[in-house]
Amino acid sequence: MKNNNYIKKNIILNNSNYSSSQKITVAIDCVIFGFDSEKLNLLLFKRKVNPFKGSWSLIGEVLENDLSLDESANEILFKLTGLDNIYLKQLKTYGELNRDPAERVISIVYFSLIRVDELRLKEIENKDAKWFALNDVPELILDHSDMVKDSIEELRNMAKDQPLGFELLPKLFTLPQLQTLYESIYNTKFDSRNFRKKILSLNVLEKTNLKDKSTSRKGAFLFGFKENILNDNQKNRDRYNTKDVFQF
Repeated sequence: MKNNNYIKKNIILNNSNYSSSQKITVAIDCVIFGFDSEKLNLLLFKRKVNPFKGSWSLIGEVLENDLSLDESANEILFKLTGLDNIYLKQLKTYGELNRDPAERVISIVYFSLIRVDELRLKEIENKDAKWFALNDVPELILDHSDMVKDSIEELRNMAKDQPLGFELLPKLFTLPQLQTLYESIYNTKFDSRNFRKKILSLNVLEKTNLKDKSTSRKGAFLFGFKENILNDNQKNRDRYNTKDVFQF
């Protein structure tokens, strides 16, 4: 093992190709999802520079030499939203030879989940960004549509065993709001009675005495996620397995 490390070190030091090799730009792109209590939305940015100036794209930047991948993704989101504690997951690397006409660019994609509120919406729109419902996403530049498609697929896979509502919903929410969220994720309708019965059978929600009366005089009870299911361990993940709820 020691000899192998010595050989590798000397190969790197003596190989001039490392300094003379072609330039490849590494970019970080972020797919940002937000839920507004009615539908799942995608945050897009109007591109300010050529090529594709004025077209809609994902939010992204070239990776800086002094930042790690995760640090760069977090910085992009912080500059856009002002938030520094956002759910973020590295998704995939996109590196087709001709994906960017300007130069050779490899893009590392992250997807993020944030809560949408009116104040944040105004702040974001002041930066030439806009929320689009998933069914109304405009044409995107380069391979950004593939990035969005892959992110939605990953989101659906995650929703089967993780409480994504914790990232996308307010701390307290109604069962109809939770149902609407999952209907938005899976782009399908669920029977309200069956959804309520099965989601409550998982024993992951805690009912409060508070009611949301914004949609009816009678109101709907507010729920929250139990603290123990938010722990990232296999036992609690198994408890939250929702395949049966969504009849997969």
